Amino acid sequence: MALDERAFFNEKPETRPGSYQCPKCRRTSEYAVRWVRRTKKDRPPGNADEADKAKFAKLRDYLLRLDDTVVCKSCGRKFDIPSQHSLVFVDQLSGLPDAATLEREIAAASGEDEAVVEKKPAIPARFTRKSTGWK
Repeated sequence: MALDERAFFNEKPETRPGSYQCPKCRRTSEYAVRWVRRTKKDRPPGNADEADKAKFAKLRDYLLRLDDTVVCKSCGRKFDIPSQHSLVFVDQLSGLPDAATLEREIAAASGEDEAVVEKKPAIPARFTRKSTGWK
Protein backbone atom coordinates (compact mmCIF):
# COMPACT_ATOMS: atom_id res chain seq x y z
CA MET A 1 0.00 0.00 0.00
CA ALA A 2 1.40 3.40 -1.03
CA LEU A 3 1.92 6.04 1.65
CA ASP A 4 0.12 9.37 1.65
CA GLU A 5 2.16 12.31 0.34
CA ARG A 6 1.87 14.11 3.69
CA ALA A 7 3.94 11.35 5.31
CA PHE A 8 6.98 12.62 3.36
CA PHE A 9 6.63 16.35 4.19
CA ASN A 10 6.53 18.75 7.14
CA GLU A 11 3.85 21.43 6.70
CA LYS A 12 4.12 25.03 7.88
CA PRO A 13 1.56 27.80 7.17
CA GLU A 14 2.94 30.98 5.61
CA THR A 15 1.60 34.35 4.45
CA ARG A 16 3.18 36.02 1.43
CA PRO A 17 2.33 39.40 -0.11
CA GLY A 18 0.98 39.62 -3.63
CA SER A 19 0.15 42.60 -5.82
CA TYR A 20 -3.10 42.15 -7.77
CA GLN A 21 -5.41 44.38 -9.79
CA CYS A 22 -9.15 44.37 -9.16
CA PRO A 23 -11.04 43.61 -12.40
CA LYS A 24 -13.89 45.97 -11.46
CA CYS A 25 -12.24 49.18 -10.20
CA ARG A 26 -8.81 48.51 -11.84
CA ARG A 27 -6.85 49.51 -8.72
CA THR A 28 -3.74 47.56 -7.80
CA SER A 29 -3.10 46.75 -4.15
CA GLU A 30 -1.00 44.48 -1.98
CA TYR A 31 -2.82 41.49 -0.52
CA ALA A 32 -1.75 38.87 2.04
CA VAL A 33 -2.14 35.41 0.50
CA ARG A 34 -2.03 32.24 2.60
CA TRP A 35 0.32 29.44 1.53
CA VAL A 36 1.48 26.13 3.01
CA ARG A 37 5.21 25.41 2.81
CA ARG A 38 5.89 21.68 2.52
CA THR A 39 9.50 20.74 3.23
CA LYS A 40 10.82 17.28 2.58
CA LYS A 41 11.65 15.24 5.69
CA ASP A 42 15.27 14.15 6.18
CA ARG A 43 14.42 10.44 5.69
CA PRO A 44 11.44 8.41 4.47
CA PRO A 45 8.98 6.92 6.99
CA GLY A 46 9.88 3.57 8.51
CA ASN A 47 6.99 1.69 6.88
CA ALA A 48 7.90 2.79 3.33
CA ASP A 49 8.46 0.14 0.67
CA GLU A 50 10.88 0.36 -2.29
CA ALA A 51 8.41 2.26 -4.50
CA ASP A 52 7.85 4.84 -1.75
CA LYS A 53 11.62 5.24 -1.24
CA ALA A 54 12.09 5.81 -4.98
CA LYS A 55 9.31 8.43 -4.90
CA PHE A 56 10.86 10.06 -1.83
CA ALA A 57 14.20 10.48 -3.62
CA LYS A 58 12.54 12.59 -6.36
CA LEU A 59 10.55 14.92 -4.08
CA ARG A 60 11.27 18.67 -3.74
CA ASP A 61 10.15 21.39 -1.30
CA TYR A 62 7.19 23.44 -2.52
CA LEU A 63 4.58 26.08 -1.65
CA LEU A 64 0.86 25.37 -2.06
CA ARG A 65 -1.51 28.36 -2.29
CA LEU A 66 -4.57 28.10 -0.05
CA ASP A 67 -6.39 31.32 -1.03
CA ASP A 68 -8.04 31.43 -4.44
CA THR A 69 -9.84 34.75 -3.98
CA VAL A 70 -9.14 38.10 -2.31
CA VAL A 71 -11.38 41.05 -1.44
CA CYS A 72 -10.58 44.39 -3.12
CA LYS A 73 -9.46 47.03 -0.64
CA SER A 74 -11.10 49.83 -2.66
CA CYS A 75 -14.50 48.56 -3.83
CA GLY A 76 -14.95 45.52 -1.56
CA ARG A 77 -15.61 43.10 -4.41
CA LYS A 78 -14.28 39.55 -4.15
CA PHE A 79 -12.20 38.45 -7.15
CA ASP A 80 -10.11 35.44 -8.13
CA ILE A 81 -6.34 35.64 -7.92
CA PRO A 82 -5.33 35.97 -11.58
CA SER A 83 -2.67 33.28 -11.58
CA GLN A 84 -2.62 29.66 -12.54
CA HIS A 85 0.31 29.01 -10.22
CA SER A 86 -1.16 27.48 -7.09
CA LEU A 87 1.94 25.33 -6.58
CA VAL A 88 5.47 26.82 -6.66
CA PHE A 89 8.69 24.95 -6.05
CA VAL A 90 10.90 26.64 -3.44
CA ASP A 91 14.06 26.30 -5.55
CA GLN A 92 12.39 28.42 -8.27
CA LEU A 93 11.85 31.28 -5.78
CA SER A 94 15.46 31.50 -4.60
CA GLY A 95 16.77 33.48 -7.59
CA LEU A 96 13.96 36.04 -7.91
CA PRO A 97 14.75 39.70 -7.07
CA ASP A 98 12.63 41.78 -4.70
CA ALA A 99 10.48 44.66 -6.00
CA ALA A 100 13.01 47.45 -5.27
CA THR A 101 15.85 45.62 -7.01
CA LEU A 102 13.62 44.91 -9.98
CA GLU A 103 12.67 48.59 -10.33
CA ARG A 104 16.36 49.62 -10.24
CA GLU A 105 17.21 47.06 -12.92
CA ILE A 106 14.37 48.27 -15.14
CA ALA A 107 15.48 51.91 -14.72
CA ALA A 108 19.09 50.99 -15.52
CA ALA A 109 18.07 49.01 -18.61
CA SER A 110 15.92 51.87 -19.92
CA GLY A 111 18.81 54.33 -19.52
CA GLU A 112 17.13 56.45 -16.87
CA ASP A 113 18.98 57.70 -13.82
CA GLU A 114 17.75 56.45 -10.40
CA ALA A 115 17.48 60.01 -9.06
CA VAL A 116 15.28 60.98 -12.02
CA VAL A 117 13.00 57.98 -11.52
CA GLU A 118 12.36 58.68 -7.83
CA LYS A 119 12.06 62.49 -8.15
CA LYS A 120 8.47 63.70 -8.34
CA PRO A 121 7.40 67.05 -9.83
CA ALA A 122 6.71 69.90 -7.41
CA ILE A 123 3.10 70.75 -6.59
CA PRO A 124 2.09 74.20 -7.89
CA ALA A 125 1.60 76.94 -5.29
CA ARG A 126 -2.11 77.33 -6.06
CA PHE A 127 -2.69 73.84 -4.61
CA THR A 128 -0.62 74.38 -1.46
CA ARG A 129 -2.12 77.70 -0.32
CA LYS A 130 -4.73 77.71 2.40
CA SER A 131 -8.26 77.85 1.04
CA THR A 132 -10.18 81.02 1.81
CA GLY A 133 -13.54 79.44 1.04
CA TRP A 134 -16.22 80.40 -1.43
CA LYS A 135 -17.05 84.09 -2.07
